[in-house]
Amino acid sequence: MATPADWLAGARPRTLPAAVSPVLAGTGVAAYVADAVWWKAALALVVSLALQVGVNYANDYSDGIRGTDDVRVGPMRLVGSGAATASAVKRAAFLAFGVAGVAGLVLAATTAWWLLVVGAVSVLAAWFYTGGSRPYGYLGLGEVMVFVFFGLVAVVGTTYVQTETWEWAALYAADGIGALACAILVVNNLRDIPTDTVAGKRTLAVKLGDRGTRLLYAALVVVAAVAVVALAAVTTWTALVALLFLVVAGPGVRTVLSGATGPGLIPVLQSTGLAELTWAAAAAAALLACA
Repeated sequence: MATPADWLAGARPRTLPAAVSPVLAGTGVAAYVADAVWWKAALALVVSLALQVGVNYANDYSDGIRGTDDVRVGPMRLVGSGAATASAVKRAAFLAFGVAGVAGLVLAATTAWWLLVVGAVSVLAAWFYTGGSRPYGYLGLGEVMVFVFFGLVAVVGTTYVQTETWEWAALYAADGIGALACAILVVNNLRDIPTDTVAGKRTLAVKLGDRGTRLLYAALVVVAAVAVVALAAVTTWTALVALLFLVVAGPGVRTVLSGATGPGLIPVLQSTGLAELTWAAAAAAALLACA
């Protein structure tokens, strides 16, 4: 029977900065262009965190029943390790999605009902990343969907529910946050190229190969830096402080480009998540200071 520590590990806490960061960035933009609505920001955070935990458990379940996690290099998987039954992990995933749904329903009811469609599509995207008969994560589309949902939708959506306006600043912030969220997935899939190849999981990393994936990781960090400049250009030059994320991301970039493999890449997951959080927190602080 899985222990609480096992369930916490299965939620993959190192990925949670990818859920917190878009809400921070989106709220910073909202505060700069209008006024932050803190209770809506809090609900947006609940939605984002619940979706992240839900997709982590859903991946654990789907990869586990397919046998993809039979030989695991990274963090423990509940189903693959046998610590929890597949049905229990599936229930945990849907419980998390349910929490996201309830919080999202409140946001939709107080902002715009069409947001329910966005929420429903987000849950479907989370499930079918590795779920269903033709999961898009096995077709090399995982990074695209992470950019869309944990970048564009999460950041722009967080700003919109607070301002009910379209803001270019939110789009530029979404580009930076989305790029770093993708980088987390890229390094995760880089680590798993050998096992994913054997399991028939055709991630983008498998398709690009080892060298191409390493270059993609570095390119995503560059995109995030360019996004800081774009954000500063339409808001305040003090937003350039978000370039401090490069200090956090730098060691991870060097590790990836140096050719590290397997367990050697695990610390890069954490450093990339912290780099994303630094990007968001620094940008939000600059925007809030000028609000």
